[in-house]
Amino acid sequence: MASIQGKKMNPTRFHKSQLKFYAILIPMAVVMGLPIIYIFSQALKPLDELFIYPPKFFAQKPSLDNFKKLIESMLGSEVPIYRYFFNSILSTLLTVICTIFITAFAGYALSKKDFKAKGLIFEINTAALMFVGAAVKIPKYLVIYYSGLIDNFWVHIIPGLAMPVGLFLVKQFMDQIPDALIEAARIDGAKDFQIFMKVIMPLSKSSLATVVILTFQAAWNAIEASELYLNADNMKTFAYYMTTLTTTGNDVVGIGQAAAATLIMFIPNLVIFIFMQKNVMSTMAHSGIK
Repeated sequence: MASIQGKKMNPTRFHKSQLKFYAILIPMAVVMGLPIIYIFSQALKPLDELFIYPPKFFAQKPSLDNFKKLIESMLGSEVPIYRYFFNSILSTLLTVICTIFITAFAGYALSKKDFKAKGLIFEINTAALMFVGAAVKIPKYLVIYYSGLIDNFWVHIIPGLAMPVGLFLVKQFMDQIPDALIEAARIDGAKDFQIFMKVIMPLSKSSLATVVILTFQAAWNAIEASELYLNADNMKTFAYYMTTLTTTGNDVVGIGQAAAATLIMFIPNLVIFIFMQKNVMSTMAHSGIK
């Protein structure tokens, strides 16, 4: 129904009836944006402001000293900084690409194919959502050890390919793709792989974008592989290297570098989320095909 009692339900221009929404949404947006502002503020605070009491939310005298000290520490590293950065970019990129296809293939099979134990497999995946990382550290280490991935660059990538939450979201999203589209493609002579690439993948881009964000955040910020499974410094990641720079003998000095390092690691996550947040909302709402 286009209107109720002569009034549009969704006016294309500003209308006074929208004020009630702004009254709720603007305060919520401000509250949710405060942590982001705080990260930037902390990184720009000089050392004396980081320990001032009572603490101040905003930097009173913004300074780049924390970044200068961080860069000086980087230049003193035995392994060139670009090596750590290259390791992070390569491992993150490979993890994201592989996860997209693995999650999409698995979601397609669980959503549109019929086979034995299909329900059991999905229930196991759902149950895996309940386990926190600390609960599976020992089994995970044993699997990696007996798989021969210790001191292997692929240890950054292979453990990150299992993403239960990504598979859950993609499978639920694919459930809403009409089977009639698949049958029509089959009648036109399309094979399974063609159906997957030309029908399923384009229609599932919103859910896959969500998987990209989740995988990127996990892979970019991961330090577990560098800490536990790798001994050679030239195979470790930028995230791990940043933690070593901020762990100094003098905690007072290290806190400023930690604030700067936190901002540097946070910015890529913020950028990728800004560009893909519409797809995330679409996935969470399970919009599918209208």
